[in-house]
Amino acid sequence: MVLHVTDLPVGNYMTAYPISALPDVSLGEAIGFMARRGFGNLIVSEEDGTPLGILTERDILQQIVSTKTLPDVKIKEVSQQPFVKIKPDTSILDAAKSMISKKARLLVFADSDKLVGIVTASDLVRAFRRTYVAPSLEEVVSKKIHRVSFNESILDAVQMMFEKGIGSVIVEGSQSDYGIFTERDLVFKVLYNRVQLDEKIEPYSSFPLITAEDGILANEAASIMAANNIKRLALKVQDTITGIVTARDIVEAYQNESPHIKNY
Repeated sequence: MVLHVTDLPVGNYMTAYPISALPDVSLGEAIGFMARRGFGNLIVSEEDGTPLGILTERDILQQIVSTKTLPDVKIKEVSQQPFVKIKPDTSILDAAKSMISKKARLLVFADSDKLVGIVTASDLVRAFRRTYVAPSLEEVVSKKIHRVSFNESILDAVQMMFEKGIGSVIVEGSQSDYGIFTERDLVFKVLYNRVQLDEKIEPYSSFPLITAEDGILANEAASIMAANNIKRLALKVQDTITGIVTARDIVEAYQNESPHIKNY
């Protein structure tokens, strides 16, 4: 069954009653919590439950770049992402427009002060796949491919990601193949396990690189990403990598004004 984008409320796709952390929790504890539970975002709240901000993998990466190590700081000392309040009956299309236009995370409130959920780009992608629209990715795919060699250090890769404002780099492997290193790899594989940042990046990257043909539609990319439990998909023409599409890119494709291909 396929539905119209205005028929799907975010309340059906959000993570209900998300766990939050107090500002005085250490960054190391927060990373452990995120890694053990597979969270890419952690809500930071006051003792009464009032949200203050959202700690993301990108915020952690920026902190690592500034100190060249995992610092002994509290999460209130780390920059956090702003959020927009939406309601459970907000449509997925309106939620997507808020996420993209305001460049913010989305928290769901049953009323003005009762937090009941969080909505991520992956949640919205999962919802959009139930609709009849399948937009092109041409306008949202990043065509700038940034690479590192398998024998470069983790810190080299992290610094490149920070400088370029990207969430991943392509890793050229020792066997002439390609892998990928992401912000999530940094948090889950490196920092959580207390790996030294001067170690080579190859063991902490994902091989082989999962790819799809450049020109696929948003729903096709979303299906591949869901099947492989990834948030970034490399696109290629023959054997050449031509772009990287993320879950957030797919959300942007669905909410923009470009023509949609229907009844896929």
